[in-house]
Amino acid sequence: MRNKILLAVLLLFIATAVYKVYIDAKNTEPTEEPITKNINTKIISNSIIGQYPHDTATFTEGLEFFNGKLYESGGDFKNSVLRFGDAKTGIAEKKNMMGTDKIFGEGITILNGKLYQLTWKSNKVFVYDVNNITKPIQQLTWALDGWGLTNNGTDLFITTGDTKLYIVDPLTFKIKSALEIHDVTGAVSEINELEYVDGFVWGNHWHTNDIIKINPATGEIVGKMNFDNLFDTKDIIGTDGEKTLNGIAYNKESKTFFITGKRWPKIFEVRVN
Repeated sequence: MRNKILLAVLLLFIATAVYKVYIDAKNTEPTEEPITKNINTKIISNSIIGQYPHDTATFTEGLEFFNGKLYESGGDFKNSVLRFGDAKTGIAEKKNMMGTDKIFGEGITILNGKLYQLTWKSNKVFVYDVNNITKPIQQLTWALDGWGLTNNGTDLFITTGDTKLYIVDPLTFKIKSALEIHDVTGAVSEINELEYVDGFVWGNHWHTNDIIKINPATGEIVGKMNFDNLFDTKDIIGTDGEKTLNGIAYNKESKTFFITGKRWPKIFEVRVN
């Protein structure tokens, strides 16, 4: 009996010692701090370096700078227009009133000497010789809504109002792949007019004063420019809720953007800092 008691005491002593060693070791481990995610998209600073007149009759849906000329697509059905001219005077050299009661002009891009123009609900794509925008040389079919359009020299990028960035074959307009446009909070919809610059797709976020920068390999929004204070109080755009920021064109030579909005009185030249 005495031997059993001694054995029990010995086992209790050993267990207590082992537990103390465990506690001491635990207390020496570094404390893990909770991981904090940055939920704010990087703000890209910019400078306004010029202001130029813009035709307030144009409901801007697409903007493109090419060979020293500013090309513009405007919507609003019968008032839809395709035009180009001098970026700093706002004077149109050529104008094609291509809208009807069923055709609403949307995003444009220029690739291999051709200008592609989306339409909103009609599933039509008009293709023009970039030097003659008065009459299409071809008509293609796009199965979805037409919103924003740009290209990387090989493929087209299209948005439709949903959360996707579609990569499209310019010859057939068949979808090659699609990425979800997103930031750290989730998917982002209603990305409108687009511009491809140095490996990234820039897009207007409809009904906001933000232009976002998208990585076209992942769909991730990696930054944004905000233009809440773009206008002085004396500059009145109007009360129409659709008169929103829309239109991005990039001049490779000056490395500046031209931006405007639907029926805005001005085009702004912007340099990213």
